[in-house]
Amino acid sequence: MKKYILKRITISAITLLVILLVLFLMLELMPGSPFNDEKLTEAQRAIINAKYGLDQPMVLRFINYIKAMLSGDFGVSYTISKNTPITVLLESRLPISLIIGGQAVLIGTLIGLVLGIIAAIKHNTIFDTITTIISVLGVSLPSYVFAMTLIYTLGFKLKWLPLLYQANDPVSSTIMPTISLCMFTIATVARFTRTEMLEVLGSDYMLLAESKGISSFRLIFRHGLRNALIPIITVLAPLVVGLMTGSLVIEKLFSIPGIGSLLVTAIQSNDYNVIVALSFIYSLMYIGIMLIVDILYGVIDPRIRLAKGGSNE
Repeated sequence: MKKYILKRITISAITLLVILLVLFLMLELMPGSPFNDEKLTEAQRAIINAKYGLDQPMVLRFINYIKAMLSGDFGVSYTISKNTPITVLLESRLPISLIIGGQAVLIGTLIGLVLGIIAAIKHNTIFDTITTIISVLGVSLPSYVFAMTLIYTLGFKLKWLPLLYQANDPVSSTIMPTISLCMFTIATVARFTRTEMLEVLGSDYMLLAESKGISSFRLIFRHGLRNALIPIITVLAPLVVGLMTGSLVIEKLFSIPGIGSLLVTAIQSNDYNVIVALSFIYSLMYIGIMLIVDILYGVIDPRIRLAKGGSNE
């Protein structure tokens, strides 16, 4: 198992390095620069580029950036907030996106699992029909439709919750965004859980276990759900990253100062350091989640790590 985990970590680290290199290449080929003010003369632009090291060869800048990043330094903002360290910009924005996304993932996964399990157990009943309807609506309707509905009912009509994000009331301010974001997760997890549980419950080994008198609770959760988890985890992994790194539309609707809106602003203003830092964070989270998923595969089903050469760990 240790060898298996070490191998996955090594592959993940190499992947992150390649992503950073590709980002630098793309930004190098992009038209314009962070300093497009027409009032600046060529001499002034040259001085500014020299100040920030932008006049150096790309390879040297890449190596210097890697060294600085390893010490937690992502550089400074060029245009959004001049000379402000990017870590300072992220300190206030990243936690908000992570909290809202984390809540959406947790709530969406738990509700989706419960609905999917009930739908599989109560196959072809009213419970199964309701779960199917919820799944279709959750997948078909964009998150901003749920957001607008919540804003109108809970925020405008009933006045139970604040319409926009308020820093002095973060708990109430995150309820509507969390519900809006988690609907797609609920629908996706419920649909996959129902499908996989139906297949597992109808398998020969489950029928054999049932014939041996194993209790229904143990049969469903210890044997059935465990075997159905791998496809569910696979589809859930990219959803987790998307939710925890923020949804731009939801952030705009609720005026949430998250990292999604910061990335768009950085792209519009050619703030290279902010673009690279946020893109790296997105990539780090995605690869980190996929690494956890790979490890969970090996824990849930040891045959996977055996097939990948981990039989002697």
